Amino acid sequence: MTGAANDAAWRQFICRACGWVYDEARGDPDGGLPPGTRFADIPEDWSCPLCGVTKADFEPWDPAAAAAIAAAPAPVSACAAGRGRHDPGVLIVGGGRAGWQVAEALRARDAALPITLVAACSADVYDKPLLSVAHARGLAPERLVREPAADAARRLNVRLLADAVAVRIDPATRTLRTTRGTLRWRQLVLAHGAQPRLPAGLPPALVWRVNDLAAYRGLRAALARGPQQLLVVGAGLVGCELANDLALGGHGVTLLDAAPRPLAALLPARASERLLQAWAPLPLRFEGGVQVQGVLALPDGRRRVALSDGRVRVVDQVLAATGLAAADRLARSAGLAFDPGCGGVVADPRTLATSHPDIHALGDCAAVDGLAQRFIEPIARQALAIAEALCGSASPVAAQPAAEPPTLRVKTSSLPLKLQGRAAPDAAWTVLADSAERLEMVARGADGQVQARLLAEVPAALRQAA
Repeated sequence: MTGAANDAAWRQFICRACGWVYDEARGDPDGGLPPGTRFADIPEDWSCPLCGVTKADFEPWDPAAAAAIAAAPAPVSACAAGRGRHDPGVLIVGGGRAGWQVAEALRARDAALPITLVAACSADVYDKPLLSVAHARGLAPERLVREPAADAARRLNVRLLADAVAVRIDPATRTLRTTRGTLRWRQLVLAHGAQPRLPAGLPPALVWRVNDLAAYRGLRAALARGPQQLLVVGAGLVGCELANDLALGGHGVTLLDAAPRPLAALLPARASERLLQAWAPLPLRFEGGVQVQGVLALPDGRRRVALSDGRVRVVDQVLAATGLAAADRLARSAGLAFDPGCGGVVADPRTLATSHPDIHALGDCAAVDGLAQRFIEPIARQALAIAEALCGSASPVAAQPAAEPPTLRVKTSSLPLKLQGRAAPDAAWTVLADSAERLEMVARGADGQVQARLLAEVPAALRQAA
């Protein structure tokens, strides 16, 4: 079929882990699936562009049916009987994916539960991982918004307080002080995310930190006048994705890191080298073993950057991708246990409860078993665990947010990489396949069992172009 008849036949499938929707009409070009690829024809080893889970974690999705289900009244949980008339209910701090996922999970279980969501931002619903790949795809910032915050609040019957900064938690009075007033809570959920960690030498006023949609809008506006020279500091996951995306968008990019190679904390040396080879045709240069000593604003708006090896670079924009850390202010104000090592509020691995039984934490601001939870894939399970705990039916199956290491998908479209499991970059890696188009490696433990698996594969579209 062709034309409208064919368009009507396209189906959509939703990722159960993160909510990303695969549309057969659009495909996933960056993942090697051209528009028109039927879901049944997708290889079994394909993974979700946002969270990295496999095809098996997708299910058919009908937008009209989903809207009808969302509009239907939710059940009233068993714990509702003991609520008073003025019950403040659950207060969620954070308007990102984690906060909204908790609101969705709670509302699915209880139609009458009072839910308030307070956010320091506009709280629009969007897919944060797309920020590092949207420029080359030509996606304007407004197209990244999946649902305006006001619409999401109406749909879920949530009281929304946007553009309000949470200042202090008082467990004794069960209140949260914000810049827009004080809010009461019976149960509190911390989903406020983490903030960019800026090393010395990078002044906040002179450096872009692309950690939310508002910052990304500002960067795109600054880049709108045409190709520029950019310096990206930090060659980790986000830094590599941004550098790749901006270079594909026509900008000259220098990617800087104190480590000798990109993604040094995640990948074995051979995989880093393959990524550098894939970048060779782009206006993208990697410089390792060097740090920024200072940044100064020049009269013409450019930036003068002093490096640790004595060199000076003049660029149009400086972007920092130097890691994240959750602010400890709220946790400290409530006397909650905080892990300074990974920068997160300590949360129980089963229920996500903090050291206060009625305060839970998830997402970027949480630390579970000494590990920061800064991945997309576990958030849906974490939200489910909290909803089950708050609604009085804790489920050991649902409440295992850190049971398995999440699959990491590095969205460097010149050479996408997928890392499953945990293994040090200098572990005993074995090469299973090594060709111009594909690199596959595994790391085994002392018992011979596979601890981690790495796949780097040139997208089909790039192979055909070559």
